[in-house]
Amino acid sequence: MRRRTFLASALALPAMRASRAAAKLDLAAIERTRVLRAANKYLGEAPVTVTAAGSPRSAGGKHDFFSEGDYWWPDPANPRGPYMQRDGMTNPDNFVEHRRAMIRLSLAVPALAAAYKITKVRKYADHAAAHLRAWFVDERTRMNPNLQYAQAIQGRFTGRGTGIIDTLHLVEVARAAWQIDLQPADLAGVKGWFASYIDWMTTHPYGIAERDAKNNHGTCWCTQVAAFAQLTGNREQMEWCRNRYKTVLIPHQEAADGSFPLELARTKPYGYSLFNLDAMAILVQTLSTREDNLWTWQLPDGRGMARAMAWMYPFIADKKGWPKPPDVMYDKEWPVRQPCLVFAGVALDKPEYIALWRKLEADPTVEEVLRNLPVRQPVLWF
Repeated sequence: MRRRTFLASALALPAMRASRAAAKLDLAAIERTRVLRAANKYLGEAPVTVTAAGSPRSAGGKHDFFSEGDYWWPDPANPRGPYMQRDGMTNPDNFVEHRRAMIRLSLAVPALAAAYKITKVRKYADHAAAHLRAWFVDERTRMNPNLQYAQAIQGRFTGRGTGIIDTLHLVEVARAAWQIDLQPADLAGVKGWFASYIDWMTTHPYGIAERDAKNNHGTCWCTQVAAFAQLTGNREQMEWCRNRYKTVLIPHQEAADGSFPLELARTKPYGYSLFNLDAMAILVQTLSTREDNLWTWQLPDGRGMARAMAWMYPFIADKKGWPKPPDVMYDKEWPVRQPCLVFAGVALDKPEYIALWRKLEADPTVEEVLRNLPVRQPVLWF
């Protein structure tokens, strides 16, 4: 029997039951029409990277990603002075073009890759490759592999570690990259970019600060590093993230009942709870192996993904029972087709999770929802 490659082993579903559940689910059949509709649309769209737009408020250059802190506003008492915070309230005057371009990339490349995986029609892979080259390889248009100028705050910071959460949208892009049979030079270029980004995330003070964040930001740092390390074959970082999940994320973020208290304390408790649960689900789906099934792993007191899913599931199924105040913005837009439902439904053999996932909106159009839904093509994850 041919030995399994590292990547194949890292991607293996953690149990035969999960494999059988995935096969029974037949995601390709369920998703085919939706995937091809999106992919055919994206075939007509050229790549747009960070070099297509800029902001005079950015301290970076043409190839640097720039965004501004969502909840920071001009001070009415000092309009030209440092911005002040209004938690949960998004400033509509922020520069968002780079973020929009990255979300556009995160919609197009996974849809094209999913279409290629389902049909094996080469045009889908070729167009996905064009986007990847533009963003990560072509010196004229590529983004620099750092987020030194993300989530800046006028009058306070030219960039912050919290900005690293903006590249959560590259997780599914990285997942797609090794599933479209890229030409060797392109694959090497893409892997090189993500390897450089991992180095920056794990050594720059912004990356270290984000790694040590105690809420969803710390989760998303780990989710990204794990996904990018999987693409680049970085076993050391994957193992580090696996250990981080077991020793820091679950012990420090999950309460005895399975909730996330730090997310519940925010002004958008429902949206943040869903977001953190999805980010953890993506992390667990990325790192689980047959030998180390993070879906069923738990602390001695029972805390783990199974309990977190069990706590949140009733409120996804029927939001009227939500015990906290409604989110201050975008409360009615949630839930949608959360990836945690299909991932956990298969891994934990919970058909009710999958049934609910199938009922929910698969292709939301509200920008805030898209920004907080980093995985939209489950075909790429099984």
